[in-house]
Amino acid sequence: MTTLKELNFDHLIGQEVGTSTLVKELARGGMAAIFIAYQRTLKRQIAVKILPKSLLTPYAAELFQQEAEAAAILSHPNIVTIYEVGDTEDFLFITMQLVKGRPLSDYIKRVRKHILPSKRFLPLKSTIRIITRILDALDYAHSQDIVHRDIKPANILIESHTGRPIITDFGLAKMVRGPEQECSMIAGTPTYMAPEQILNNPVDGRADIYATGVMLFEMLVSNLPVPKCANARELLTRRLELKERLFQKRPSEMNPMLNGGIDEIVFKALSHDPEKRYPTGNEFLKVLEAYQRQHVTN
Repeated sequence: MTTLKELNFDHLIGQEVGTSTLVKELARGGMAAIFIAYQRTLKRQIAVKILPKSLLTPYAAELFQQEAEAAAILSHPNIVTIYEVGDTEDFLFITMQLVKGRPLSDYIKRVRKHILPSKRFLPLKSTIRIITRILDALDYAHSQDIVHRDIKPANILIESHTGRPIITDFGLAKMVRGPEQECSMIAGTPTYMAPEQILNNPVDGRADIYATGVMLFEMLVSNLPVPKCANARELLTRRLELKERLFQKRPSEMNPMLNGGIDEIVFKALSHDPEKRYPTGNEFLKVLEAYQRQHVTN
């Protein structure tokens, strides 16, 4: 079966999609490609995400439509803006805000490679700034009954000229107020998935709280202190077995610039039991801001 990676999209350059013209391929993900496009009606550059119908499965089509519906009803400076959704003879498409920047995952990887061990950590001040803005956006999304379900550094774009973090890729988002559907497929990214997601149990905003906690931990240390596993299935199994013992070191043990106060904050977000986590993004945000006022001076 042909994969997205194997497809040639050169013939799409110059093609009209909705009110826009495709200009250049920007990136490819698991099931969709992103193009830079020129929106003729408003004379601006935008991004267009396309899903070729040749790769279409009912599940992929559902996720694609779900992303458009979920993100389209959200309006927040730290959530990517959706403009239009539609289809052509060859593909489904979503047009959206073009974010000029790089994913947070790139920044984390670059810092880890620093020649000096003491510099292999993101600055604490900027880490807290990024996480609190993400939490504010998630708190808003949750207030609209939308759970992202795939928060991770690769889905956070950092805008180049402002440093603003922007949440993207609502392909796994769940409208909590919508009708429940039977689903036997686990959805999410193993490292960041809340335990209730692994068990395929109902989820709410606290699943995003957990994922944000993992992301915060990852930004604070050089590498997440989790057992090495051969594959995703083994990782999921180990995570359920170890529960609260999954993370084998505290952030302050791994980063000499941290004090023990951050450990309690991180591990509350990472509680195996969702009832023990921060109930909302806003509560998590307030705790981090209080920590920053007390411990971060530059």
